[in-house]
Amino acid sequence: MCADTPRTLIFHVDINSCYTSCEKLLDPSIGNRPVLVLSNNDGCIISLDAAAKDLGFIMGQPWFTVQEKAKELGVVVRSSNYELYGDISHRVMLLLESYAQEFEQYSIDEAFLTITASLPQARVLARRIKEDLARRVGVPVCVGVAASKTLAKLANRTAKKIPALRGVCVWDALPPQRVDALLSTLPAGEIWGVGSRGAQKLAGMGILSVKDLKEASLGLIRKRFSVVLMRTVLELRGVRAIELEPERVFKDQMMYSRSFSDPVTSEDTMRQVLSIYAQRASGRLAKSGQVAGLVSAFCSTSRYAAGGFVRADVQVKLPAPTADPIILTQACAQLLERATFGAVRYAKAGVVVSDLTPAGATALLDPFALSHETRDIAGLVHSIKEKCGPRSLGVGYGGLAQSPAWEMKREMLSRRGTTHWAELPVAVIK
Repeated sequence: MCADTPRTLIFHVDINSCYTSCEKLLDPSIGNRPVLVLSNNDGCIISLDAAAKDLGFIMGQPWFTVQEKAKELGVVVRSSNYELYGDISHRVMLLLESYAQEFEQYSIDEAFLTITASLPQARVLARRIKEDLARRVGVPVCVGVAASKTLAKLANRTAKKIPALRGVCVWDALPPQRVDALLSTLPAGEIWGVGSRGAQKLAGMGILSVKDLKEASLGLIRKRFSVVLMRTVLELRGVRAIELEPERVFKDQMMYSRSFSDPVTSEDTMRQVLSIYAQRASGRLAKSGQVAGLVSAFCSTSRYAAGGFVRADVQVKLPAPTADPIILTQACAQLLERATFGAVRYAKAGVVVSDLTPAGATALLDPFALSHETRDIAGLVHSIKEKCGPRSLGVGYGGLAQSPAWEMKREMLSRRGTTHWAELPVAVIK
């Protein structure tokens, strides 16, 4: 096909070092210093920029093992600020969707778009998207363009690895000899959807590189693996075999689970935990317009606890589908009867709501309907918290104005400067 002929292309857009880029966005004082972002309870490194990688830091390193090194080297360290990252992601996705004929948000920091364009037009458009996101949102991205999702992901990876491409790679516009060199040197396990286990099995068949996988027999791949990997092979050949998936509005279940900064040993404290978690799950249901027919709750010690691993759980079938925070809290409180308190040091707890359906989808006869449901307490509480803040209102043990001692430790948390008036960035003009 001629390069100037319009065709349907897949654009893969990925925010570079998403969490660290969001941190730099609202704190110009960081400048060119390297940045690390830590996991829940400041446990380990979950995001780092190129400068931090150059200093030898790696993903997953426990924070306590590199804390002194980071201090000596002047590294900027932040606790994970998921509210900030989620809001920046939302702004990015809204802008990307405006460019697309079809759109799929794949994760918090990446998305697929389908756009009809010639190869020269695609290169111009990819650069426009990159510049538009830098100007209107403030985050750096790379853009990969190809005939299939798998190749678009590979093109994005190439855009990151080759500085001369300046963050944009149109796969079919690359010189054939460069494409052949890339496919010959890249291990098959690096391809999206293959993974380490698949790579080991492929290696046993003599398929080591991406080029080997691309040229493998479709029948053999389907027989030895699955139709999924066969589609990946087709995608490597430029055949669109994995379609974009529209966002699922209604999920099968929702979980709210966190580790504690301080172990929980008393029944009263665990009651407080379950109450807060149940009400947060209720808020998520209200936000998505869903109700739950089943609620589960659990608490557990660390798997490395001195006395051995201890876990307690309960599953409660609700009398009718609901998002009501009071009913969910009462159901979760049944866990207290199964847990042991005193000597056991619980490190984590969680609430799972499942058997989800759209709110109002099933009409119940009056004798079976929950009286609270007609009052929409979940929606009311959620709307108040949206306007006045997450700690503005709570029910019973969940009505706390201050953070309890057991909540996640985030000692280096940055401001939520895009979602909270009190934490807006301040510009000083001199």
